[in-house]
Amino acid sequence: MSHITQRAVHCINPDCQRPYPQPWGNKFCNSCGTPLELLDRYVPLQPLGSGGFAQIYTVWDEKTQTEKVLKVLVEDSPKALELFTQEAAVLSSLQHPGVPAVDTEGYFQVQLFNPKPHQLPCLVMEKINGRTLEEILKKFPQGCPENLVINWFAQAVEILQELHKRQIIHRDIKPSNLMLGTSSPTVSLPQGQIEGDRLVLIDFGGAKQFSPSKLRSQSSSTRLFSSGYSPPEQVSGSIVGPSADFYALGRTMIELLTGKYPLELEDQQTGKLVWRTAVNVNPQLADLLDEMVQEDVRSRPANAAMIQKRLAKISQPLPPPGLFAQLRDRVKQASTQVSQRFTLLIQAIEQVLANFSQAVTKTVVFIAQTIIKIFQACLATIWAMILAYVGACFGAIAGFILAYHTNLGRWVVEFISSQLNQLVPNTQTVFGADILVFIAAGWGTAWGLTASGCFGQRRRFLVASLMGMISYGFGWFILQLITPKDSGEGLVAVILVAACLLTLSLGLRSHHIVYAVLAAFGSAIAYAFLILLRLAPPIFQFSSQPAWSELQLPLIFFGSVGFFISFWLGVSYYLIVPGLRLLGWR
Repeated sequence: MSHITQRAVHCINPDCQRPYPQPWGNKFCNSCGTPLELLDRYVPLQPLGSGGFAQIYTVWDEKTQTEKVLKVLVEDSPKALELFTQEAAVLSSLQHPGVPAVDTEGYFQVQLFNPKPHQLPCLVMEKINGRTLEEILKKFPQGCPENLVINWFAQAVEILQELHKRQIIHRDIKPSNLMLGTSSPTVSLPQGQIEGDRLVLIDFGGAKQFSPSKLRSQSSSTRLFSSGYSPPEQVSGSIVGPSADFYALGRTMIELLTGKYPLELEDQQTGKLVWRTAVNVNPQLADLLDEMVQEDVRSRPANAAMIQKRLAKISQPLPPPGLFAQLRDRVKQASTQVSQRFTLLIQAIEQVLANFSQAVTKTVVFIAQTIIKIFQACLATIWAMILAYVGACFGAIAGFILAYHTNLGRWVVEFISSQLNQLVPNTQTVFGADILVFIAAGWGTAWGLTASGCFGQRRRFLVASLMGMISYGFGWFILQLITPKDSGEGLVAVILVAACLLTLSLGLRSHHIVYAVLAAFGSAIAYAFLILLRLAPPIFQFSSQPAWSELQLPLIFFGSVGFFISFWLGVSYYLIVPGLRLLGWR
């Protein structure tokens, strides 16, 4: 008793600002005024943890001079109160060593006034000194010994038999709710059971009364389950009966034998547990557990007595088998292993085929998408080439009309001549009205490229048109300075200057220098190659009064330039620039 009186007391009010420590002997909490000696008997010492919607404490029973467990409902909801009251009623009605004992006055309510007046439901029960099977399993990562599991199995079935006889189902059997503890001084153990081996079923918060008539009806129950342990009918919220406890107990025993969480043992396609190859156990025990975890309720054992009868046969020592029996068992075991390995091989082959089919599908889709993108890129580039060619020809024709069939052409010649004489006196002009043909062709080429809308342009018609006119006009000026006139170098220089300046004005999104350089040099090299093959004119000149037939060579030149610029813009947009982005040039 001396070690108890030296302890501090813990306030059970969940809203208390300073629940611990409270001096031993205080009747009320110094912080919130909550009673500290419950029913003038139970003194809360320390919290043990929380479970569901309740807080659990160790309490000292002044009447029996023993430690007990206090469970306090801290969640304020009608459903939580219903389950808590249900648990108190179930435990109070049971007198079995496998169930925590509850005193006659163990269920009560404490009146609280802080922060507002309300009742705090409490339940005092026997304290089980021991560990849960979940904690014990941690010491056996490969699974617990079979003899221990059979012992726990038999005790758990005996507890369920008592519960089901009183028409109570637990609904939450799992390793963490099965505790292996020492005996209580107030409860006698069954004959032959040693101290420390007593299995106790705890946490009756989900326990429920049932009746055989309701089991045959189609009504549903509260949807409360533990993943990996509860049967399908409980997970779906359907009506459940004693077989639900058998299902959960079977999965619990399989976990104890294998050391693996049940969901890790489930076949992904069928949902059945594949566990017999993971551990070597008695085939009769394995058959019983497999029957208990069947999804169909009708395939499970009907009652606890049937399970006990089969467990008794499993626990009996077998007589030494004869030669024929040994041979038969070995053949049976070998055939079972071969069948299991064949099944695993079939599953592996199916998985490989599924992965191969998925990879082939992804490859086909990728190839199809790539082909579609290439086709779209080709169509877009061809469309831009057509519009640029047509625009260049249209502009050249318009410039030819302005230069040689209107007064504008004569005025331009006179203006250029006068400006040149002022700069260089007594110089005969070599300039002509053909500058208008170049300027108009530049405008037409820029308009055609912008109208196509390809290559991610911003479609700046005004800026592109002005720069097209300036770039081709500047190219014409370069052409006048290059000699000799019939070498083709002049037109190649025109292309270099005009294509570069025009491309910079098209409103492309990024990598402007790349587009300009590739379009300029690519178009110039392509045209130079055509000159070498004599498929394009190296030079063209207009007479003072040119006829329409003289427009043929300029149309070939300007149309070819627009054609080549569009082609190299497509190469840059769909190949070169994406490659540069891939290399990190943003």
